[in-house]
Amino acid sequence: MVRKYLIPLLAVVGFLLALWMVRQGSKPIIHADPVAEPPRVEFTNRIAGTGIVEASSRNISIGAHIPGVVARVHVKMGERVKAGSPLFSIDDRARLADLAVREARLREAEANLQDLRAQLEIARKVKDPRAISTDDLNKRRFAVMAAEARLANAVAEVKAARVDLDLLTVRATIDGEVLQVNIRPGEYAPSGVTAQPLILLGSLDRLHVRVDIDENDAWRFRERARAVAFARGNPSFKTNLRFEYVEKYVIPKRSLTGDSTERVDTRVMQVVYSYSPSELSVFPGQLMDVFIEDLSSQGPEQQEPGGGVDKP
Repeated sequence: MVRKYLIPLLAVVGFLLALWMVRQGSKPIIHADPVAEPPRVEFTNRIAGTGIVEASSRNISIGAHIPGVVARVHVKMGERVKAGSPLFSIDDRARLADLAVREARLREAEANLQDLRAQLEIARKVKDPRAISTDDLNKRRFAVMAAEARLANAVAEVKAARVDLDLLTVRATIDGEVLQVNIRPGEYAPSGVTAQPLILLGSLDRLHVRVDIDENDAWRFRERARAVAFARGNPSFKTNLRFEYVEKYVIPKRSLTGDSTERVDTRVMQVVYSYSPSELSVFPGQLMDVFIEDLSSQGPEQQEPGGGVDKP
């Protein structure tokens, strides 16, 4: 009796479920509005590329001349510095002690030289050749020469110690702005190349945009072409760019996917443009969408001298 009504009931439920699924599937797809409108470019033909903002002096990674523990950091993030201004200092107690020892040796060498010169002068004033032999006089003369050499060596050691002591204070190489401070008092500052710069310095009076142009589009590029850059996420933030120079070496494209077996299958030509920071508030290290006017249809014969890469 139960089976007599159960099978028709299941059939009805399945039919209603099928109708519901068909109705749900037939509803129009609602497209989500984009987070930001795409950039609107006035160029009919254009070359697109990704640009990264950097300082006009390039981003200078400041390192330590001599490794050691940092005693003091003299600057803060965003601070403007002059060339030669101290950035941070390494603990100098050992170097000061070494300098004191070398200065003591210098004073000893000076006193010894004065004594030997005085003895030589006394020997020279002796009129009677029987009182002092020529051999003894030559020994005194050579002793003075050796003392002079030791004094010169002591002076050089003191100068070297003072140079080492001065190198413990790392100074700014240009007039610019401190972009990053990655070192603190008490931390060890290694010399040589580091994974991240101890201090990142750059000139922000005018900003550069380094644009990657795919090698397939390189032949279309012209130096005299107009270029415009848009800030990521807000196409209303845009600025016209001024051409600076082209990197003459085509490099592999950096595609940071995080894959351990990541491969580079294309190369890019890097073109550097510039703009004034007052025109657009974008920070160094920020990505921008760059569009360059395509003038390749005008032909290479109309290109200005020194401009672009001609189509093969």
